Amino acid sequence: MNDLKKRDTKLHRVYLDNATTSFPKPESVYRVVECFMRDCGGSAGRSGHYAAIEAQRIIDDARLLCAGLLNAPSPQNIIFTPNATTAINIALKGILSTNDNVVFGSFEHNAVTRPLYSLSKCGISVTKIESDLDSGLDKEQLKNAIRSDTRLVICNHVSNVFGTENDVVGIGRICRESGVLFMVDAAQSAGVKLIDVQGMCIDLLAFSGHKSLFGLQGTGGLYVASGVQVRPLIEGGTGSAAVGVMSSDEMFEQPAKLPDKLESGTINTHGIVGLAAGLRFIFETGIDRIAAKELELVSRLVNGLQEINGIRVISPAKKFNRGSVVSFQHDSIPPDQIAAILDTGFGIAVRSGLHCAFAPHQTIGTIKSGGTVRISPNYFNNESEIDYCIDAIRKIS
Repeated sequence: MNDLKKRDTKLHRVYLDNATTSFPKPESVYRVVECFMRDCGGSAGRSGHYAAIEAQRIIDDARLLCAGLLNAPSPQNIIFTPNATTAINIALKGILSTNDNVVFGSFEHNAVTRPLYSLSKCGISVTKIESDLDSGLDKEQLKNAIRSDTRLVICNHVSNVFGTENDVVGIGRICRESGVLFMVDAAQSAGVKLIDVQGMCIDLLAFSGHKSLFGLQGTGGLYVASGVQVRPLIEGGTGSAAVGVMSSDEMFEQPAKLPDKLESGTINTHGIVGLAAGLRFIFETGIDRIAAKELELVSRLVNGLQEINGIRVISPAKKFNRGSVVSFQHDSIPPDQIAAILDTGFGIAVRSGLHCAFAPHQTIGTIKSGGTVRISPNYFNNESEIDYCIDAIRKIS
């Protein structure tokens, strides 16, 4: 913290790495987390005193808010996890069995591709569909790729590398007509894109709490549609068993109902408190308003970068139906050097490299050159910060 304070006196600090984690958070998030830590601190479902009861109320409230955001049929369809990666692993390893086939896109995060690679060694077949920078996953290829043994189709809603948005409505319809499950990685879209899991035919959806939902790191979740059976990845204490009501065998079995079935161990309640505050901010502000501002900033950023000699913008050409993520490369300066100069010379926080997503860089051909520089504005950024960033990159170039 002392180093940050020293840098404040020398540099104008601009945070443009919101695809990694959003910053700053709404003021209400900071307030409620501190209040909970100081005044409550209980653990939901583990005791019967006032602090535990208040913690349970908070978690129930957050679950209800998440269900409302996604138009889930019930709050019980929402499972809280430490992050979207855990949610994806729970779903993939709890749904797929030996001899199943799973279809996925070529712009997926490592949270999807690495579990699938591991599962492919255990008798599960995987089929990769090529994705396009502008249009995303090819739906015609998807139709042809679905087989009689296909159990699941998974893709991201928005690419964390390029900002490409998949047509999840169209993909969901194809999956529903084909009788296969459809899962969406909404780590980059939940909170800034309208999501209707029922209307979009989504059976499973993973979301991150610390990005566009404005929550803390260590929060995320999984939506599981009613009737979809997911084997627990982790088993243990849920706080729901009633001594004297269950038989000895039942006591050792994981509860069968959601969310307890997939939610073992002590929940990150102070994180969920912050997540709930972030969700309330989104509902009060409006997703349409948040998305419109982000897209205006992205458009300004793309236009400015395209005017700089030596810069190659690797991002969807369209202004709408895309995410607030822009990647670029320079003809001669490696991405990590550009990011380092932006940080130390201008106080601008961006990200360089492969962004925990090998597959999209492999698809576009940006691996050997060190990946890309990724800039990701959000609702709390403004036009002057975007202009400052463009000017800094122009000077570096």
